[in-house]
Amino acid sequence: MNPALPGNDLIEAGVSDLLEGRETIAALLVAIGAPRLRRLGIALPEQLPDEPEHRLYELLARDETDSAHSRYNALIRRLVSYERAAECVSR
Repeated sequence: MNPALPGNDLIEAGVSDLLEGRETIAALLVAIGAPRLRRLGIALPEQLPDEPEHRLYELLARDETDSAHSRYNALIRRLVSYERAAECVSR
């Protein structure tokens, strides 16, 4: 992984959490992006959480229901930004 990429800290944390079996915001975000992240060469566990989109939203809603939707969308934007930047670097 490239520390210069936007959102790298979140992706690294998510990969680490998945490898250690923790269901965190970062882990669920990485699980959502798993197909694309794997194509970029990021090693992920075979078994990932089921329905990570729903689980991420539920986890965000537990903390603060009113902002869950906007926080979810912001996280997805960070994931996509990382993926796009990683694709540009890998070309």
